Amino acid sequence: MEKPAIYVETSVLSYLVARRSRDLVVAAHQQVTVEWWRTQRQNYDLFISQIVIDEARKGEPEMAAKRMAVIEDLSLLEINEDVTHLADSLVASRAVPKKAAADAIHISVACVGGVDYLLTCNCKHIANAKMRDAIERTCRSAGYTTPIICTPEELED
Repeated sequence: MEKPAIYVETSVLSYLVARRSRDLVVAAHQQVTVEWWRTQRQNYDLFISQIVIDEARKGEPEMAAKRMAVIEDLSLLEINEDVTHLADSLVASRAVPKKAAADAIHISVACVGGVDYLLTCNCKHIANAKMRDAIERTCRSAGYTTPIICTPEELED
């Protein structure tokens, strides 16, 4: 039986390798992400894109190296013309704000790549219930099925 496919957005990697936050809520999300990675990831085929690689390389060199080590064996989904067109549509339709254009690319890669889930810890512009209808409507009007957008907390067996 084929495993469900997940596009892993960069915020998951950041939560996974970050030093524990002093903020209790953030620390709890970090812990859930670490536990999900340890116990659940083997149940899925995991994918990233070049934008994940580019974002993971940024920042403090030690943390960037840890993020890069986590993704070294993950499969790559292509950022092609279809992806950039859908990302432009997401921004143009205001489903995703212009300032979050990179988030529109993550959503588009997952849609065009046909994965089952988009796993994210970004609840501002991706896993946001207020934005979900507009995101899905824009993707559907472009001929794509939006993957289930969720956080590690929502994707447990």
